[in-house]
Amino acid sequence: MSFLPLLLGTGIGAGLALVVWGLRTRPPPEDPPRPTRRIGPRFADLPARLARAGVAGLIIGLLTRWPVGVIGGAALGFFASDLLAGRGQRSAEVDRSAAIASWTEMLRDTMAAAAGLEQAIVTTAPLAPAPIRPQIRALIVRLERQRLAPALSQLADDLADPTADLVVSALTLAASGEAQDLSDLLGSLAGAARDNATMRLKMEAWRARTRTSVRIITTVTVCMALLLVVLNRSYLSPFDTAAGQAVLLAVVACFAGGLWWLASMARYAAPERFVIGQRAEESSWS
Repeated sequence: MSFLPLLLGTGIGAGLALVVWGLRTRPPPEDPPRPTRRIGPRFADLPARLARAGVAGLIIGLLTRWPVGVIGGAALGFFASDLLAGRGQRSAEVDRSAAIASWTEMLRDTMAAAAGLEQAIVTTAPLAPAPIRPQIRALIVRLERQRLAPALSQLADDLADPTADLVVSALTLAASGEAQDLSDLLGSLAGAARDNATMRLKMEAWRARTRTSVRIITTVTVCMALLLVVLNRSYLSPFDTAAGQAVLLAVVACFAGGLWWLASMARYAAPERFVIGQRAEESSWS
């Protein structure tokens, strides 16, 4: 095949990546910011994904000289972190829930010693667990120039965790003098955070087999295809025609759909954040 189909395939892959990027692009927030129902952007690491997609598409395109190879390689590079991701990110989320529970208990115990809320926050900041220590230190810096309630609202956005939203809401009510028995409330929220972390650990253990299957199937399929291209290219010669490319596109789509379905089965669907939902209701009434 000529080099023109490879260039066309590269252009198609780049176009698909730009379409995905464009769909994720949102206009700048207005005042007040528009609420969203999601904890964060779907593709928080979009530049890295696009870079992997470009490199993988180029490598597969040079090896196969197929437009469909460019598209498949770009798609594989873009979603590689979803298909081959380890336990790092999921463990970090569980550790953050446990850290929120520990810090909440610190606040409860410090306030039991007749300390005010803001003083308790400042006192516990150096002792905050490592997963949330940067966010707590940023809160202390904001308290030097902001009132407690706005600073706590920013803390909820920094932590971006449903359990943290509940804790921040309780602290905000206490800062405005609307909360009673704050120590008991913080103790209950700390217990809820620990229960959430325990539940996540059990779910991760249950879904580990599915994630392992996804990684094994993805790795074996990609390696087998690359070995055929490198060691036995004549076996794949029927795919050099236009009809062969159409059949190959259907095969790649079936494999991609199956792998994505398996990966979605092992993905944790985080609950809606409380603070975001509350802001949405306030915005609808305003």
